[in-house]
Amino acid sequence: MAKDGPGGEKTEKPTPQRLKKARKEGQIPRTPELGTWIGVAVASVMLPMLVGKSFTTVQQLFVKVGAVAKHPETSAISDLMGEALSGFLTTLLPTALALMLAGVAATVAQGGVSVSGKSIKPSLKKLNPFKGIKRMFGAQGMWEAMKALIKTAALASVVLVTVGKAKTLVSSAGALPLSSVAGTFADCAVLLMRTVAITGLVIAIADYIIVRNRTMKQLKMSKYEIQQEHKQSEGDPHMKAHRKGLQMAMSRNRMMTDVKEADVLLVNPTHVAVALKYDPAKGAPRVVAKGADEIAAKLREVAAEARVPLVQDIPLARALHASCDIGQEVPAQLFTAVARVLAFVMHLTARGVVGGFHRPGFEAPDTEGLPKAGRRRAAVTPS
Repeated sequence: MAKDGPGGEKTEKPTPQRLKKARKEGQIPRTPELGTWIGVAVASVMLPMLVGKSFTTVQQLFVKVGAVAKHPETSAISDLMGEALSGFLTTLLPTALALMLAGVAATVAQGGVSVSGKSIKPSLKKLNPFKGIKRMFGAQGMWEAMKALIKTAALASVVLVTVGKAKTLVSSAGALPLSSVAGTFADCAVLLMRTVAITGLVIAIADYIIVRNRTMKQLKMSKYEIQQEHKQSEGDPHMKAHRKGLQMAMSRNRMMTDVKEADVLLVNPTHVAVALKYDPAKGAPRVVAKGADEIAAKLREVAAEARVPLVQDIPLARALHASCDIGQEVPAQLFTAVARVLAFVMHLTARGVVGGFHRPGFEAPDTEGLPKAGRRRAAVTPS
């Protein structure tokens, strides 16, 4: 037994079935960075609208507060509180919805929503300190440290760019209107958020690629595992052969029962046998049993015991054996030949002749375009 399991090392790509199983277990390549930084990017787009609408709403509310202060009535105060709550919700709701949609989009982009209880199931393996130390000082820990350094550097560069604007704003804040102060702060915040968001998105994409590669590496399979999976999905060859044998036996038993109720058994005379049953209510005559060699011999034996007429018509028997499956109606091209045989059998019945072997010597039917049958064929079972 090899290190990674029986059959050798895990060098093969995971099969679709293995990926499906991993998905059910919650083992999906996913990084929280993508959702976070998409949310920051969306917030940077929504922030100017949020600040502008908030400023307008607050101005309107202050005007109404002055009017209510002059005439303080209970109904006026209730209306003012209702307007304040409505303004607050209508201001924040678009931003909240946009952030929620961004989070859903990030989840869908990384393999969709998958609920798995196994990932949150308590396990002693999760408390193993050696694995935690390995993550801290291994490749994964180095990548996490690198991400933190890149984000810190991006944030520091934006702060250095915006600090000059902030100094100017603070020094002249008393001379500027409130709208200008709010607008400047919003611009600085948007610049900060967008720069950090772009940097974060680049990091998130790189992190997703690394996480995906690591997950796919963990899901790799050995050739032995692929073979075992194939056996489980397709079934063990011995069991399949056994089931097929049982099905063939059941089909043959069913044929032997149906041939007892047949109107006639066409023979070749020894290599092929085809049993026909005609029920006017069900349409044209149908093939209820057929076989070659040993099965044909068994059909002849059963038909003779059940006193079903055996009629020798070599061309017709071969044509029906080659062109019809069990339960199928005879081809229209052979209607005349089959009707001739059935009429012959009915004539025998009318004379009181039951069963027996007969050679009426009919004219060969037209089999042009029908499948050809050789003199000797393998045993045929119903499909």
